[in-house]
Amino acid sequence: MAANAPFTSLILPHLNRLTPYQAGKPLEELARELGLTDAIKLASNENPLGPSPKALRAIEENLGDLHRYPDSHAYYLKEDLSRHLGVFPSQLLLGNGSDEVLDLLVRALVPPGGEVLSTTHTFLMYGSLTQAVGGVFRPVPLKEMRVDLRAVARAVTGQTRLILLNNPNNPTGTVFYREEWEDFLAAVPTTVTVVLDEAYLDFTDDPRVPQGLDYLAEDRPLVGLRTFSKAYGLAGLRIGYGYGPSELMGYLNSLRMPFNVNRLAQVAARAALTDTEFLARTREVVRTGRTFICEELKRLGLEFVPTQANFILIRMPGPGQEVYQAMLREGVIIRAMDSYGFPDYIRVNVGLPEENRRFLKTLSKILGLSH
Repeated sequence: MAANAPFTSLILPHLNRLTPYQAGKPLEELARELGLTDAIKLASNENPLGPSPKALRAIEENLGDLHRYPDSHAYYLKEDLSRHLGVFPSQLLLGNGSDEVLDLLVRALVPPGGEVLSTTHTFLMYGSLTQAVGGVFRPVPLKEMRVDLRAVARAVTGQTRLILLNNPNNPTGTVFYREEWEDFLAAVPTTVTVVLDEAYLDFTDDPRVPQGLDYLAEDRPLVGLRTFSKAYGLAGLRIGYGYGPSELMGYLNSLRMPFNVNRLAQVAARAALTDTEFLARTREVVRTGRTFICEELKRLGLEFVPTQANFILIRMPGPGQEVYQAMLREGVIIRAMDSYGFPDYIRVNVGLPEENRRFLKTLSKILGLSH
């Protein structure tokens, strides 16, 4: 087929406007480009401790079964999760990352022209998945870097099918609280499904932050999303889940691909759930590192957004993209925020203590600040 074949005319028109998701630069790519062998990555909100040791042992013990298909229904993992969360297995849906559960929700509930509400400056996949089904994505502005739940509720129209909310929000790290959340749920009509993305919930230390599980009911169109990628350190295995009303989860289950969660991901997730010591260490490393970085940023006179997540959004005196490129040349991978609508910001996730110190030292050097 000729290289200039007119595929544009074959693709559905609404897909021509899609922009591919820009992931954080991998360490391997930086090594290829610049020949750096001692680079550190603080760009993708990954667990600085690596994966759960119990998960690694479970993977090693199951390597000999890779010729077998996984359990398509993830029976044992669902049983473990149902006990861990206090829900019924029928209220759970496993996914190839929680992104897949989100994708299934959008595909199942949003018709062409249907409306999805979210906020500005939030997880980029919300808009992309909406566009992929021909839906209309309507972001409601943040208010002082926080999700404005009252404004989101007021923005609901007769065409609204889904509301997608991230708490803590990525990339700001800010949260909304229980009282405003309950007022919001009371204001949203039952014809609209609310999706609460809790990817970073494990890193919060404010008791006022609500958990979607407390509001789960069979007659309420509310779905929570969680992941093993962050606090449990299993990002490379791509495993997450959603919880919600059994009837809705059943419809989504019929829509998903068979064997969507691989065998190693299932056994690793089961083991990680039991690794309470690792989870506690992760939380402590993140919270201690978060405090340290924020205190140092204050000392350097840099503005940042107070955060309840494992990352920090930091304002630069100039374009964030320039700082990002300069940091790359020093072997420190962070995230420029242009695609999130913050061209003068960078985002950095909390690393190990030595990584946090290197980030601050390198940033100070690039900005000409004393460290």
